[in-house]
Amino acid sequence: MEGRQMKILLISSNTATSPYPIYPLGLSIIAAALTAAGHDVLQVDFLQKNTSLDAITAEIVNFNPELIGISVRNIDNVNLMNEQYYIETVRNIVTAIRNVSKSKIILGGAGFSLLPELILKETGADFGIIGEGESLVVNFANNAAKGIYPGKCLIGPETRLFGTDLPSAQYDEQLLQYYLHSGNIASVQTKRGCACNCVYCSYPILEGSRIRKRDSRFVVDDIELLRDKHQTKYIFFTDSVFNDAEGAYLEVIDEMIRRRVNIPWTGFFKPKGLNDELVEKMKQTGLMAVEIGSDAASNITLQKLGKGFSFQNIVECNDLFVRHEINTSHFFMFGGPGETEETVFEGIENIKSLKKCVIFIFMGIRILPNTALARIAIKDNVLSAGNNMLKPVYYISPAIQKGWLEKTLTDAFANIRHCIFPPDTLDSSLRALHKLGYSGTLWELLLPDKQHPARKRHAAK
Repeated sequence: MEGRQMKILLISSNTATSPYPIYPLGLSIIAAALTAAGHDVLQVDFLQKNTSLDAITAEIVNFNPELIGISVRNIDNVNLMNEQYYIETVRNIVTAIRNVSKSKIILGGAGFSLLPELILKETGADFGIIGEGESLVVNFANNAAKGIYPGKCLIGPETRLFGTDLPSAQYDEQLLQYYLHSGNIASVQTKRGCACNCVYCSYPILEGSRIRKRDSRFVVDDIELLRDKHQTKYIFFTDSVFNDAEGAYLEVIDEMIRRRVNIPWTGFFKPKGLNDELVEKMKQTGLMAVEIGSDAASNITLQKLGKGFSFQNIVECNDLFVRHEINTSHFFMFGGPGETEETVFEGIENIKSLKKCVIFIFMGIRILPNTALARIAIKDNVLSAGNNMLKPVYYISPAIQKGWLEKTLTDAFANIRHCIFPPDTLDSSLRALHKLGYSGTLWELLLPDKQHPARKRHAAK
């Protein structure tokens, strides 16, 4: 490394726990890049610190960093029924840092990259990195070690990383143990980028529309490290879509089979392109549960969301996983483009027809900048052209009334145990079970043939 070593504190500002806490993978990837460059890095998690600003400042005083990075994973919780806005949390962390340290503060992360100028201004941080930060943050730290800082507050984005340049995370033992005691779930990334064209989604904006896969050997190295060194009992693949159309996911599956790696795992799936042979192959590696991005419940609304599949594809996918005894969940959003009272009633009946699965139901769709939905919302007069979208704003079709939609969904699913509306209704119950020592997603306990478990002791103390 040119220049001297810097002491760098990295803070995960995320406080979201729905439906279960997720390890701050992006933070640990940045930590790995900085450590490889020779810097002394400490990772701190605001959630793990019980969202205590005093605990954060105590870490700063004790470590005395020369540079502080804050990861902003989400702007808000994208749930109209229980809105939570996270940028105020970041601002409070920045303010707390200023009270005890003169270190430069740099922001990054997926949420930050959506609205970097606004978030930087809102929080009062010094600098921000847009897009993938592995090389940008190392360059920043190396220059900062010499007393050199950029003339501009915002840095990037730069050319995206591919293949072996996509690093493994530096899993922090203390943070990992916190998340393992919150469900024994650890995060692994197999690729970046998304080739889907969903009108509301920011993944192609943040990661590009081209699939960039990690070397499957390194992915499985990560899994073995988590399993053998950290006693992880459940893996969550964080990819926007695990079963990508190009088949990159199969390289990971084949490598797991070759190395005889079997560990319970889950991920996000799209309801197309699978068959019995592929599901059975994934099951050999430990596939336990799938979270399907079905998103809309009628063919009209599916088409308007740019999903590229029909409700019949959703039914077939559901039946496929159920047939192989894989716990199956779906996520549906009502109120999107093309939604009418007729499609709402059709969607409700379609959802009720799905067998042996758990269904999470959202009302409205969070509008994010630079997406097709943002343009649709302006055209439909749902969003004013001057709205910067920093504070949550939701699309609900002009053809239906918000109050009517909420009552209709509430009445339709009130007495159906496996259909969850609002989608975070049972979060506290699931977290309580995790604290009792149960591993995994736990929403599968809502499946029609599942019984509520008896009290269980922690496997590890």
